[in-house]
Order: sequence, then C-alpha cells, then structure tokens
Amino acid sequence: MRNILITGGAGFIGSALAERLISDPDNYVVIVDDLSTGRVEKLPNLPETNWKFIRCDVNKYKDIAEVMFSNKFEYVFHYAAVVGVKRTLANPIKVLKDVEGIKNILDLSKNTGVKRVFYSSSSEVYGEPVEFPQNEQTTPLNSRLPYAIVKTLGGAYLRAYQQEYGLDFTVFRFFNTYGPKQSRDFVISRFLINAMINKDITIYGDGMQSRTFCYIDDNVEACVKALYKGKYVNDIINVGSDKETNILELANLIIKLTKSKSKIIHVPPLEEGDMKRRLPDISKMRTLLSGELITLEKGLMKILDNGLFELNY
Repeated sequence: MRNILITGGAGFIGSALAERLISDPDNYVVIVDDLSTGRVEKLPNLPETNWKFIRCDVNKYKDIAEVMFSNKFEYVFHYAAVVGVKRTLANPIKVLKDVEGIKNILDLSKNTGVKRVFYSSSSEVYGEPVEFPQNEQTTPLNSRLPYAIVKTLGGAYLRAYQQEYGLDFTVFRFFNTYGPKQSRDFVISRFLINAMINKDITIYGDGMQSRTFCYIDDNVEACVKALYKGKYVNDIINVGSDKETNILELANLIIKLTKSKSKIIHVPPLEEGDMKRRLPDISKMRTLLSGELITLEKGLMKILDNGLFELNY
C-alpha cells in the first residue's frame, strides 16, 4: 500500500486529487489543511477506510512534524499555499511565510524516508511571457510578485534537496484550473455565479487578456499518472490547457450557456498581476493523459450539471 500525504487537501485542487487517490484501494491518504482557505465540505465524501483528515498548519514545524513522524509516507503532494491573484497581492507577508512550509516539508521528507515530493507551482512564475508557448525549460521566470517568487524559490529548494540528499521531486506548474468545487473568487466561478442570478459580470480592462482553462479532471489525471507511471522525476511539468480564450470570450460563453441576462461591465485594469497572455507548452502533460483534454464548453457544462451553485464554496 502506498502511504501518501496531501497538504492543502481541503482546497480545490488538493481535494480533487485526494478523491482520485482515495478511489484506489492500494493507497492510504492523509490529508492536512489549516482550513484558512480550504473547507471541510470539500473533503472527499467517501468512507474513511483508507484516508483521514488532520487539521494542521504546514508552516508550523511542530504541527507537520507530528504528522510526518507518525506516518511512513512514501509520497508527498505539497499543495498547501496562499493562492489567487487578488488574495496574494493583498497578503504578501502571508504568502512569504509559505517558504517555511516548503522547508518543513523537505526537511521532514528527507528525514522520514519519503521517496518523492510533488510540488504545486504556478504559471505565475513566468510573469509577463516572452515566449509562446511557455516551455518549462526555456521560458524565463520573470515575475516579481511575492507569490511567484515563493513558487520559484520552492522549485530551487527541491532541486537543492535532490542534489544534496537525493530527495526526488516533480514540480507541477499549474495554469488556470477550474471545476465544481472552486472558490467563488476565481474568474470562472465568479462569472458563473453572477450569470446564474443575472448579475452584471465585471471584467478588468478590455477583456482581451487571454488564459487557458484546464478542467480539474485533466489536472488530476496528469498529476496522478506522474506518480503511477514514475515519469518526470526531478523535472517540471506545465499542467493546463493549450487552447487560449480571452476573458471577454469567456464571459460571453458563460452568458450563452446559462441563458443569462447579465451585462458585461468593464472596470479599470488591475494595477499588477493580470498578465496579458498565457499559453503553456503541454507536451509533457499530454504524454500522461489517456485522451484529449476536456474542452472549455464541456467543462463549464459539467460544472452546471454538478450543481456548483448549491454549494457555498
């Protein structure tokens, strides 16, 4: 049986990953989260036969040390972090404290026999891109935002621990991911909620800034397959979609799918953090998937069919 730790497992992506891993009876999963942004309601709705939840702050060494010394984890998915452009811009000191969590996880992993650490990084590390598509090895990491700096530093720590102690790792650079349990302060959830109640949809600037939107199932499949197939050890993988959509197109698509009467309202651009374009090279990710990625329209319909709006996320 594989013993697996997921930090930040009551968050959107972490909880989806947990549910997928728990569905395999050969896994035993411990989920930790301090519930500062995660929610108990997002935890898997499955019998606790091969998993458990522990409330824990990974940035506090004593908290996470008790968990890791009490269990013989083979694999760690370190997803705990302050996330979201506006939230991270508003809480830069809190973001920087996540460096302590990275150091704690790596120190404890090397001392407790962990075989491999999977780390959730972000497309934000690329900053304002200078190369398309954005490639893991060749595109410069040029963002100066605290969130991006912490994610970049996390990758540097992983490489250093591998070199010094032989602790293997994989870095997932997540691009925009969406799905039924996503918090309401992210763009797709916010647009969908407003559209469902015919409330105006607010767009920063002219709406021409583009993103690629990856449905949560594709994100999780890629990450789980990296574990199961033993691929991309001591490497970095862009995890996202390679289909660009600008924010204005996204708003119009959501209005169409929900048959909403919402109007689109433009407000001044964000002062920082709202990059003009995102387009990842997902060649590595595609080698892990069993089929084509879920299209944006199909993904949005999955959210609507899953009753997102009955849940207070």
